[in-house]
Amino acid sequence: MPKYSYVVKDNKGKTYKDIIEEISETALIARLQAQGFFIISVKELKTSAPVAIKKHETKRKYSHNDCKLEDLLTFARQLATMLESGVTLIRSLTVIEGQIQSQQLSKAILQIKKDIEQGQSLSPSIAKHPKIFNQFWVSLVEVGEASGTMPVVLNKLAFYMEQQAAFKSTIISGIMYPAILFLVSIGAVMFFALFVGPRFQTIFESMGVDLPLITVIFLSTFSFIKKNILIIIGSVVGIVFLFKNYAKTYSGRLNIEHFLYGLPTVGEIYKLIIVERFTSQMAILIDAGVPILYALDISEKLVDDLTCGQIINDIKEGVKKGGLLVDQMQSSGFFPPMAVQMILVGEETGELSKMLKHVAEFYQENVSTFMKRFSTIIEPIMLVFMGGIIGTIVLAMFLPMFNITQLGGAGGG
Repeated sequence: MPKYSYVVKDNKGKTYKDIIEEISETALIARLQAQGFFIISVKELKTSAPVAIKKHETKRKYSHNDCKLEDLLTFARQLATMLESGVTLIRSLTVIEGQIQSQQLSKAILQIKKDIEQGQSLSPSIAKHPKIFNQFWVSLVEVGEASGTMPVVLNKLAFYMEQQAAFKSTIISGIMYPAILFLVSIGAVMFFALFVGPRFQTIFESMGVDLPLITVIFLSTFSFIKKNILIIIGSVVGIVFLFKNYAKTYSGRLNIEHFLYGLPTVGEIYKLIIVERFTSQMAILIDAGVPILYALDISEKLVDDLTCGQIINDIKEGVKKGGLLVDQMQSSGFFPPMAVQMILVGEETGELSKMLKHVAEFYQENVSTFMKRFSTIIEPIMLVFMGGIIGTIVLAMFLPMFNITQLGGAGGG
């Protein structure tokens, strides 16, 4: 019978290596899984040196360089499916790497596979690539390895990413159309300022007609824009650059968050988005078996909001002292009363992850509904706004024509 070398882990995370005879690789995998082991790799030991075959190598082509959310979603789903089917971890990574369209993720998988072949576990291997796999990933994979439920954890992770992708898409869709209409309006003004306005001004000057006040204002504005177009563009770029740098500072980011929270309606929606992010992350972490203090520590880093992060830190300190999650949540005034009450029920009944999930779904639905209504309402408003700007400009340009016509008619009489 052929000989195989294998590397496996038990449900406590301890690694075992051995060489054994078995009828086939499939039979060996089934035997090890029946013993409760998580398969890392299985390799057949060749008795004779393989004949070297020269292959024609072609350079791998990727559709994009950076790693997108869709790439991570595909990776999680494929890895979960292959591990559920009994395919070894090394073999799964090899197959997935050949199908990944992201160059960055493909290189990371190759390095992860090398680390695992050298005896490392999956969680510390992916932790070496923080730009791709954040602490959320590392922690869940670590739990999956320790509990022997890696496919289940990966499926939970993929489901979470699918929900977040759909939620993000809803928000972007609600903002995108009004933003496009606004940019079109700006583009129309620039077109009139650079090309149409100067021609009308030349015509009016040659005719010597008295111009209405609105026409004078627009022609003066267009003339200013045309003469200072480079300064205007440079100023806009400079302001954006300074704002981005200011937003990277701790105080700057905190001030921007406080400004957003203070806005009517927009501030409430922004807060709901942050609450949804926190509760959805906590739900999947606790459901996967991550200890609550560790889950709070991860959420504090991943919530991407300093204001909420400070509150989460206070919650964490309260839990360390034996308090409940809702104690600090309620006193902070940040979380809506409904969220606090549902989480309190979850803590009292032992269904915390379930209640956190319900809270996240509720606010996802709220925000999605608002964005759809916002898009429906703002669309005609932006159309009227754009039409008003262009219509006013056209009126200002053609209004002097009536004076020219009247002058022409008087001269003819």
